[in-house]
Amino acid sequence: MTSPFLGELLGTMTLIIFGDGVVAAVLLQNSKAQNSGWIVITTGWALAVLAGVFVSVATGSADAHINPAVTVGFALASGSWAKVPVYLPAQFIGAFLGAIVVWLAYLPHWEKTPDAGFKLGVFCTGPAIRNLPANFVTEVIGTFMLLFVIASIASKTVGGTAGMAPGMIPYMVAMLVWGIGLSLGGPTGYAINPARDLGPRIAHAVLPIAGKGSSDWEYAWIPVIGPIVGGLLAGLAIVAVGIQ
Repeated sequence: MTSPFLGELLGTMTLIIFGDGVVAAVLLQNSKAQNSGWIVITTGWALAVLAGVFVSVATGSADAHINPAVTVGFALASGSWAKVPVYLPAQFIGAFLGAIVVWLAYLPHWEKTPDAGFKLGVFCTGPAIRNLPANFVTEVIGTFMLLFVIASIASKTVGGTAGMAPGMIPYMVAMLVWGIGLSLGGPTGYAINPARDLGPRIAHAVLPIAGKGSSDWEYAWIPVIGPIVGGLLAGLAIVAVGIQ
């Protein structure tokens, strides 16, 4: 029953349940974790990546990309695009479903939270300072570093000629995402994943969330196109410097 499609769907769904879940815990009114801050959010997202990767592998996707930018970036680096039409739909569907689970988990808290921006922030990213060109560049940089460092972590030259033990790689990637959040997440909330942002944003638009306000579609292209561009640039860089 396992398959690459199912693995990417369930892995991405798990990513969003834990990732959007920690944002809900910090932002929503009367949550026991309310106002616990950025360190909690970045830590929660790192652990969300770890959980998503494990679920993705266990349910059929050996790659466990759980991110369209990773999929297209590594497709460019490898020269094989066969996985793209399988992985991308699964990732977007999984992200949408994960957001629905978070909405259900925090069901009594939406009505209690007066700030519509906080409600939107549970589902998707937004800029600290709205400057679309600058926001775009931030997402490109964050996603470039994500892929370039993942390729380095998984390379044969890290940890000796045999490479790092495969079981360690998810933990190192989770630490990488934690680092990206701490270092580069301040300007835009570090989407670095088109599915992570667009799937839950669609869920925000269609779910009956009390007092939810706008889904901010004017900004929505930034966390989709920016990470794709960053992923493609990273793919080119991986080939150019010869990471193997």
